[in-house]
Amino acid sequence: MFSHLKKLDWYLVAASFLLVGFGLLSIYSSSLGRGDFLNFKKQIAFFVIAMFLMLLFSFLNWRIFRENTYLILILYLLSVLSLAGLFFFAPEIRGVQRWYKIGPFSIDPIEFAKIVLIILLAKYFSLRHVEMYRFKHIILSGFYVFIPSVLTFFQPDFGSISILIALWIGILVVSGIKLRHFLILLLCGLILFAFTWSFLMRDYQKERVLSFVFPTDPLGADWSQNQSKIAIGSGGIFGQGLFKGSQTQHGFLPEPQTDFIFAAFAEETGLIGVSVFLIVFFFLIWRIFIISLKSKSNFPRLFSIGLIVALVSQAFINIGMNLGVLPIIGISLPFLSYGGSNLIAIFISLGILQNIKINA
Repeated sequence: MFSHLKKLDWYLVAASFLLVGFGLLSIYSSSLGRGDFLNFKKQIAFFVIAMFLMLLFSFLNWRIFRENTYLILILYLLSVLSLAGLFFFAPEIRGVQRWYKIGPFSIDPIEFAKIVLIILLAKYFSLRHVEMYRFKHIILSGFYVFIPSVLTFFQPDFGSISILIALWIGILVVSGIKLRHFLILLLCGLILFAFTWSFLMRDYQKERVLSFVFPTDPLGADWSQNQSKIAIGSGGIFGQGLFKGSQTQHGFLPEPQTDFIFAAFAEETGLIGVSVFLIVFFFLIWRIFIISLKSKSNFPRLFSIGLIVALVSQAFINIGMNLGVLPIIGISLPFLSYGGSNLIAIFISLGILQNIKINA
């Protein structure tokens, strides 16, 4: 066991722990403003569970995913069923059915579905990379993404759909998709978006997009994003100080523990704190990329790239929402935001990655 632990990528471990530490600090700060520390305590519990699972999965040989098709299909089927089950067993919270409630805890199945999809796509394309010129492989792989995307759409959860599509496109590009096929996908995507906008999207969802493009309601649809930009701007270079952010502590900043935790963190730590966070985050991404480069087969490379795409796209969208350059679609910031499902799913992925580093 000790020899196994020595082979872990401790730079990756240290970076992930430091990022979670930043998140716990920010969650504690916003909890202080509200006088309620339940989420802070639960996030610590989630972190302990996540650490244990990362270590556990680091012992699980990654080849079991590459070589066992039935296992992956079972995991995929369970993911789809868990997403479908939300419509029947999940309580409605703030107008959506996205979480299973078990006592004081909530489980978001889409977070685990993302990891299953990374594994499935990595296996699919690792076996067919020499046949990527065939459009049928793009269609078949897209079918695997389509089913959870449809179920997620009707929750509704546009943020997670964006990550699922980014995963698919990212792995397609790395696998060697032809430019002509990529342009066809882009055209199909535009047609699908037009259809979704016209017939499927609800009025409040359209309002979010329109208020981003044409901000006209500072006390309504634009309120959250305006408060986020105020918080970030007021942080300046050095920040207002830990536990002293005016927007965070006085309740002006909405969802300071989840969607807008970046703004809360920026307000209290300033440009310096944000810079440190981004340096550590991209150092972690670099370590994942190094593991992919050292891998000797396609599956671990594609798994690593899929994880990078998931983390970077999620961080990009969340920070873009906070800065006001992207519409609000409800998505958390990896490692920082409160939420056990996302944190545990990420650390499970890091555990698989550690085994790839040791055994690939």
